[in-house]
Amino acid sequence: MRSQELRKKAPELDPLRLGTGWKAKDLAKPQIIIESAFGDSHPGSVHLLELSEKVREGISQEGGFGARYFCTDICDGEAQGHDGMNYSLPSRDIMADMIEIHACATPFDGAVYIASCDKSMPAHLMAAGRINIPCVVLPGGVMNAGPGLLTLEQIGAYSAMYERGEISSEEFTRYQANACPSCGSCSFMGTASTMQIMAEALGLALPGTALMPAAEEELRNAAIQAGRQAVRLARMGLSPSSIVTAESFENAVMVHAAISGSTNSLLHLPAIAHEFGISLDADSFDRLHRGAHYLLNIRPAGKWPAQFFSYAGGVPAIMEEIRSMLHLDVMTVTGKTLGENLEELKRNGFYNERLKRLDAYGLKKEDIIRPFYHSFGTNGSVAVLKGNLAPDGSVVKHTVVPKEMFSAILTARPFDCEEDALNAVLTHKIQPGDAVIIRYEGPKGSGMPEMFYTTEAIASDPLLSSSVALLTDGRFSGASKGPAVGHISPEAAEGGPIALVEEDDLIELDIPRRLLRIVGVNGKRLPEDKIEQILQQRKARWKPRKNPYEKGVLKQFARLAVSPMQGGYMD
Repeated sequence: MRSQELRKKAPELDPLRLGTGWKAKDLAKPQIIIESAFGDSHPGSVHLLELSEKVREGISQEGGFGARYFCTDICDGEAQGHDGMNYSLPSRDIMADMIEIHACATPFDGAVYIASCDKSMPAHLMAAGRINIPCVVLPGGVMNAGPGLLTLEQIGAYSAMYERGEISSEEFTRYQANACPSCGSCSFMGTASTMQIMAEALGLALPGTALMPAAEEELRNAAIQAGRQAVRLARMGLSPSSIVTAESFENAVMVHAAISGSTNSLLHLPAIAHEFGISLDADSFDRLHRGAHYLLNIRPAGKWPAQFFSYAGGVPAIMEEIRSMLHLDVMTVTGKTLGENLEELKRNGFYNERLKRLDAYGLKKEDIIRPFYHSFGTNGSVAVLKGNLAPDGSVVKHTVVPKEMFSAILTARPFDCEEDALNAVLTHKIQPGDAVIIRYEGPKGSGMPEMFYTTEAIASDPLLSSSVALLTDGRFSGASKGPAVGHISPEAAEGGPIALVEEDDLIELDIPRRLLRIVGVNGKRLPEDKIEQILQQRKARWKPRKNPYEKGVLKQFARLAVSPMQGGYMD
């Protein structure tokens, strides 16, 4: 093994490890790095030290030795409402870099990557592809819902209601105090939950381990099994590049369609594919989502909190329903194909044990995961829109868009930052039929923060929720609802057409036809060639804005980040 070869080349290695607490007998064992996002940063990472210890236990049972390494993440929720959100997307790439440094600067034969949340999950998956040593990804699980099945994504709406005077301070405080009752990722189908599912859908996590309730013993048992399997894979020499293929990513996109996954997956999956040397573009997402069956009744698009996903059978149950649309011959970290895994789960009673949990709520599997031929829809959950406003594309989660907004002509209300747009919404300066445009919030503009508060303010206002769209070169929370179109590319900081929009321009949003374009000026429709001429004139007058960040990570990210529609990674 690699670790044993490098012991011969580096005579200091053994004494340094002995000084760290290793025993002499440990030095010759398969050496497994346990890389986790543990930290006191938020509920999704605070429990990962315990899981690391369980993984270490499993590694030991299988005759290996586990070494714990940590690179914690930030929480998008705690970064909301201030400039901390600008660090969110860059943190993904910096975490992947740090994990690479940990795993490559010291010899290891295998790895277990443990993460739960929005940026740590894709960071660990990116690192898995880049480092390419045998590994298992262990999703860190999901928190329980609070009283009355309260979940965190509802707090944004309650906050907007409080700002408008619709609920009292006491009511709002009560919701805040009960929205996060345990550790784990947030209990809705946001980016954290989506990316845990993507890890399993790609074949890098053990079957059924995505979105287990984080506070329950079942996840600790899964951690032990992940540790054992990592040692087996190290002995087999089965690396991630031997498991993950273009077909694996197609499977992941089909699962994404079935669960109505976060639009941030269009940033993360292409970035992960890039590390595996595989091309996955936004057009592939759109192609695969067309005709895909959307089955999952989990918030924000559905009714129930995310812990119920695991109770209903999790990723394997989804895959059984969409089996006809999957590549069943792809390899997985079990050392078996996806098809073999699914057959084994049916034989070993996996589903019976899970479904017992739903009985306590008086629910059946079909209440959470609909059968294939009784789907919520047959056109997936996201669409890629293009046009003269988004020549390189943009993304919308159409499963949370009111039907009356699938096709609309809207009046542009452009803002150069989210704070100004949010204020305009809350002070009723935005009216039905408007398109709130937030620009200079892409990767090169400000790090590509979420526009969560503005989407929540619109979605929670009955006057605006079905009549106003939000268009941005930034991105959205996985919890966002309504006609929110993000990732508009090229972004404003690069002089994309979104930088050229002026007050009272007419914007056409047409989801069925996949269109997002400027069709008029000063409230009057104009021919396409005239619009193009006006945009050229505006571009000639446009001047780049100075990047507000003159040092550090955000300066680096602005210089190196690729387009949102390519994955927003640092190239």
